[in-house]
Amino acid sequence: MSRSTFVYVTYIRTTPEKLWSALTDVEFMKQYWFGMRCESQWTAGASWKLVSADGQIFDAGEVVEADPPRRLVIHWQHQNKPELKAEGYSQCTMELEPIGTAVKLSITHTIERESSKLIEAVSGGWPKIISNLKSLLETGYAVMQEPYPVESAHSEEE
Repeated sequence: MSRSTFVYVTYIRTTPEKLWSALTDVEFMKQYWFGMRCESQWTAGASWKLVSADGQIFDAGEVVEADPPRRLVIHWQHQNKPELKAEGYSQCTMELEPIGTAVKLSITHTIERESSKLIEAVSGGWPKIISNLKSLLETGYAVMQEPYPVESAHSEEE
């Protein structure tokens, strides 16, 4: 069977323990995930859901594997847009590897179908979310406050 895959890798100046906590702590998460939060017990077999600030469930599934602070695997289905929900379940694997004073964070998001609209959507979202996470851990501030800003940082007239 064909599959669609998105891979994102970054290096964050932190420890694996601090990064794991940032990936699983609801209150901290809201700071870099545009007010969204992931709710789970973070153990294999536990339910998992991505919830907006107003309580709307965007994604739901379960934790397949949780090996703190090294590896987290979540199997989930989008709940909000019918065309993305129709694609079925995807799998997101996060791997944390210490490298000197940094942690290599690798995210691999896959779905068992060709030309997935879901993978196209997450490929636009993950870089924004993880850039915010990296900046927040390293500087104390998120890079972006809105996932889809209306105006760019630089004026077209400059």
